[in-house]
Amino acid sequence: MKIVTIVGARPQFIKAAAISREISKYPEIEEIIVHTGQHFDKNMSDIFFDEMKIPKPHYNLNINSLSHGAMTGQMLEKIEKVLIDQKPDWVLVYGDTNSTIAGALAAKKLHIKVAHVEAGLRSFNIKMPEEINRILTDRISDILFCPTETAIENLKKEGFDNIDNLIVNSGDVMQDTAIFYSEFAKVPNYNIPEKFILATIHRAENTDIPERLNSIFAAFEKISTEIPVVLPLHPRTRKFIESQDIKIKNIQIIEPVGYLEIIYLLKNCSLVMTDSGGMQKEAFFFAKPCLTLRDETEWVELILNKFNILVGADFEKIYTNYQKMINLNINFEKNLYGNGTASKKIVTFLLANN
Repeated sequence: MKIVTIVGARPQFIKAAAISREISKYPEIEEIIVHTGQHFDKNMSDIFFDEMKIPKPHYNLNINSLSHGAMTGQMLEKIEKVLIDQKPDWVLVYGDTNSTIAGALAAKKLHIKVAHVEAGLRSFNIKMPEEINRILTDRISDILFCPTETAIENLKKEGFDNIDNLIVNSGDVMQDTAIFYSEFAKVPNYNIPEKFILATIHRAENTDIPERLNSIFAAFEKISTEIPVVLPLHPRTRKFIESQDIKIKNIQIIEPVGYLEIIYLLKNCSLVMTDSGGMQKEAFFFAKPCLTLRDETEWVELILNKFNILVGADFEKIYTNYQKMINLNINFEKNLYGNGTASKKIVTFLLANN
């Protein structure tokens, strides 16, 4: 059996690491990795393949720094050529990026079976590019590997029981990866405080709107007078900050770091503040409370179980809920994402349905 795996962004590398490790146990499976180049910063791309021991991509399409339409169009064209050349049995796509929808579309138009890992997620905000990507990818995939029961319910409500595909509760492969790499955590090459908050921000809904970004940074600055805020700064966010001449004080800004360094920061921080979908779950995996800097989240079970609070870009909400969560004693023992068995379920299911 031959599988072509499409990746292009940090969360996809993390998910691919878990499944690639599982695939390596089966000599009857050949995996071809295609890196679209969507994340091109050295610390946000190549380093993941190096430190996570993922096989180097067979193809690097080097497509980045374009509009959504141009990026997706170029990916579609180049991925199609790879698939015609490789003739795989399955195309494996992850999450909700432009790489995801381009890979699924290219495969489907060539009548190649598509498996979508992390299917069924919904923010119910159609203005998000990620929401468009995940809805369309789900609709044309042959197997929908859902990380949670909530994701399965989303698909059922949309009528997927009447569509010719398979819906599987696989659990979340990101938890597989977090468990496996936890013992390899790497200290970042920065002077990290003993007690600190880990913050990340990169989504367009925050970075492209000066009022939201200013409000978030104002909250970070106030909080940092009480506890240090460590912020690995995404290139997209840095570019917008510089273009808008936004002044940042007191916050400890560091360059983007690799996954093993992120694990160290997650294991040692007191609280996570983020607009990242993946980081919300990683906070849970490492038993850290989280404030989500968005108005909605796909990971509603984290909200319902009070591991996470939605605060948007509202200064008062961010600061008030930081005070609420920073010293809260939370029991993180609940099994929400499969406890590390997702990759095995996915690979064995693909073999059984080849």
